[in-house]
Amino acid sequence: MVAHISRFASARRFPSWLRLSLVPPVAATVLAGIWVTGGLLTNNFRLSMLFTTLWLGLVGLSSLVVAWRWRPLALPVLGTAFVTATAAGGYLLYASSVDKVVNEQVAVAESPPSSAPTTGDEPGEPVAPTANVALGRGAFTSGEHETSGTATVIRLAKGGSVLTLTAFETSPGPDLRVYLVTGGPDDLGDVVDLGGLKGNKGSQQYDVPASVDPKRHRTVVIWCRAFSVAFGSARLA
Repeated sequence: MVAHISRFASARRFPSWLRLSLVPPVAATVLAGIWVTGGLLTNNFRLSMLFTTLWLGLVGLSSLVVAWRWRPLALPVLGTAFVTATAAGGYLLYASSVDKVVNEQVAVAESPPSSAPTTGDEPGEPVAPTANVALGRGAFTSGEHETSGTATVIRLAKGGSVLTLTAFETSPGPDLRVYLVTGGPDDLGDVVDLGGLKGNKGSQQYDVPASVDPKRHRTVVIWCRAFSVAFGSARLA
């Protein structure tokens, strides 16, 4: 009888709508914590993994305390935290262990000429290129993960510029991006995001915005946005 009264009092204290309303903020808190500990606190990959592990441990302990102290909140708090952490951890594990191979048809180009071509109409006036021209090329060096291949910025004869990655290989990872930066892998400087890495292995091509200054953005960085760390970089010579 006493137990029945206790359960009735708890139900009145934590009605169903209140318990359901806890699900979104609990899930958001778990994900926000993973984002902060993994991507904002440090640019060191190992420290990011350590902080993320500690955060998930704190989430689990706090959820257990809430579930033990207020039994009606066990499912919306402990259950939501467990499901969210498991889903996030599963995604990170999958993205960090499964290779994605792409083999796109990429533009090719010769090395840049020593001087701009001219036409007889106006002395010194440059003409449109009749072939693709490489504006910069460099080999990848490893960052937090072993990375190899060649990065080339190419001005296309038909107009516009592209970045190609050839004989490219790095480790799989979550939320990998292709950056053109004015700095380097440790201090990025001004960043131009060319989009998500299409594959951690194989040849691939990315459009370069017309606003990019090839004389300033001289480094290609494969950046893991989830853990704020460079997998590899190539200085364009």
